[in-house]
Amino acid sequence: MKAAIARLPLALTMALAVGITPALASDPPAAAKKTADAPAPADTDAAADDAAAQDDDPDIDINRAQPDFTLVSLPTTLRLPARKGAFRITHRFTRPLGQGSLTDLLADGLGTDGGAVIGFEYRFGILKATQVVFHRTNNRTIQVMLQREIKGQTEDFPIGISVFGSAEGTNNLQDSYSPALGVLLSREVSDRAAIYVEPFWVNNTNPLPAELADDNSSLLVGLGARLRFTNSLYGVFEVTPRVNGFDPGKTQVGGGIEMRAGGHSFQINVGNGFGTTFGQIARGGTNDWYLGFNISRKFF
Repeated sequence: MKAAIARLPLALTMALAVGITPALASDPPAAAKKTADAPAPADTDAAADDAAAQDDDPDIDINRAQPDFTLVSLPTTLRLPARKGAFRITHRFTRPLGQGSLTDLLADGLGTDGGAVIGFEYRFGILKATQVVFHRTNNRTIQVMLQREIKGQTEDFPIGISVFGSAEGTNNLQDSYSPALGVLLSREVSDRAAIYVEPFWVNNTNPLPAELADDNSSLLVGLGARLRFTNSLYGVFEVTPRVNGFDPGKTQVGGGIEMRAGGHSFQINVGNGFGTTFGQIARGGTNDWYLGFNISRKFF
């Protein structure tokens, strides 16, 4: 027994030597392993610089005077950060609010039981201060717009200026093309309000055949405003009178109440038309009023 106990330390020493030595021989040195696993300093610096640039980008900050990229249907001068996106749904119920009695209107859910003109829109910041917008409505009209800021409002410059150009066509961009060009002018009043003047020209707005139409283009001036009531509650209004060209006899008008919640914006609006593209707006409104809504989401 005493002999066995005496031999125990020697046995343990041999076992440890046999078990550990191969492991030490097969494992790389600790310093080499750490160097292999660690990213290259250049990559780390580049990632850090990119993250810092994103954090410092003022376009990502909330603009309380201009929280969204549109009013009701007209665009605003709000900048979209480079390589970021935003999505919007436009919804206009087709049941006139003045049709029938109040009882009929309530029975129809304030017009929500009827059909609707719906639009889906996605915009993407392709460059700093430059965004491209894709908008499609369920009557198969598609509009593609490019918007670029020329000058932003600063302490030394009283207004914001952007320009845009768009291409629009019915039947999924196969018929009735209506290109448009325009200028967007905005004036922010502290962080409480924003006022807009937006002259734009739209070609091929008269629905009559070209050989029967005296005026086939429209020159309009969009006028709009957004007023902040509380930290997240706004009122919006817009009207688009025409200066020259095709005159359908009725200017499209719209207004609503809007709630901002983080990157979301929810708007209930009332207007006399269904137009959400420049060609549709130029073709005018109706003699009736309709309930609608917009929902937008920023992905930044």
